[in-house]
Amino acid sequence: MQTQLAPEYRARADGLQAEAILRKCVHCGFCTATCPTYQLLGDELDGPRGRIYLIKQVLEGATPTRATQTHLDRCLTCRNCETTCPSGVQYGHLVDIGRQIVDEKVPRPFSEKALRWALKEGLPSPLFAPAMKLGQSVRGLLPAALKAKVPPSPKKLQKAGAWPQRTHARKVLVLAGCVQPAMAPHINAATARVLDATGIEAVTAPQAGCCGAVKFHLNDQDGGKAQMRANIDAWWPHVESGAVEAIVINASGCGVTVKEYGHILQGDARYAAKAERISALARDLSELLPELADRLASRVRPTADTLYAYHPPCTLQHGQKLRGGVETHLARLGFQLRVARTESHLCCGSAGTYSVLNPGLATQLRDRKLGALGEAFGTQPPDAILSANIGCITHLQSGTPTPVKHWIEVLDEALTG
Repeated sequence: MQTQLAPEYRARADGLQAEAILRKCVHCGFCTATCPTYQLLGDELDGPRGRIYLIKQVLEGATPTRATQTHLDRCLTCRNCETTCPSGVQYGHLVDIGRQIVDEKVPRPFSEKALRWALKEGLPSPLFAPAMKLGQSVRGLLPAALKAKVPPSPKKLQKAGAWPQRTHARKVLVLAGCVQPAMAPHINAATARVLDATGIEAVTAPQAGCCGAVKFHLNDQDGGKAQMRANIDAWWPHVESGAVEAIVINASGCGVTVKEYGHILQGDARYAAKAERISALARDLSELLPELADRLASRVRPTADTLYAYHPPCTLQHGQKLRGGVETHLARLGFQLRVARTESHLCCGSAGTYSVLNPGLATQLRDRKLGALGEAFGTQPPDAILSANIGCITHLQSGTPTPVKHWIEVLDEALTG
């Protein structure tokens, strides 16, 4: 797609990057067929091709409007379109640039500014954990919309369990995350126990915090980059000494971001090389599953006749291009696992903070996903739904009484000895 940048963007690195991405697009429209928001709304401007044209127009000098901003806001950034695109258009990077530029020119209403500020400052904050505990203690009194975002206290579900104390020659860094320790602490503990059972020690760097995705995708890109640099600083002594062989991330939304540190910080003279190294070491937990399955085959005893539906998060299958691994290797270990017969590629509607900022669309996508997962088993519903990202797990759980878990939890529960 030929693009003539307006003078103000010719001198900007993000303008030149956007131009390079736009030139790959041949406006074929294949992406539209797999876009969740286009399927719901039927508006060309609420599909990837339409949004690409909007961004192109702004870069060529057109004045963006509130409508432009709204169409870009409605994008889930699920990157399904990237999987579909035959030309390799990096739409996710393009929409980040487009949103930032449009936000510079189009003021938001105060209510929107306040909500977005609360999300980007509150979710990664150390105050999030005590706030979540307070919300869980009065969960029954909360309005339905807020109650859906506050999971029951782990005491009412399951305790996190003990973190293994053994040391091993093989070590990996694990990212605890910002919201996961408060919302679902058992996921990190289960990860550490499964790794320990295979002779791998899970190491945490206390100074590491949010991966930076929340702020970055809410157009506080400088704030997001600062969090990325802080993580690099926290991890670097372990990496530089060669003490760890990988950085393992069990939330696919965080994983896709850490794998892009090298891209996001490529213009930072102090951090570019380090960021590239960190991205090269980043591994989604599922990438270790083939080895874990080999080592644990004799020790895993899945509960007989338990049926699991599996929802692969967009950040795993489209963002990280990791497909089929969880299903294949859990099945090899004896778990009865199925994905949706149709639309397994579509987003569940969580998409980071999307379910808070666009609750109507997010709820439609959630219910559509839950329906597809239920249909995978015909007349017999699944006993539990598995996924690989805390956002998807929480969002899906808000729409069903069926337990929704991380796949590492059921692997941990099935371990014997």
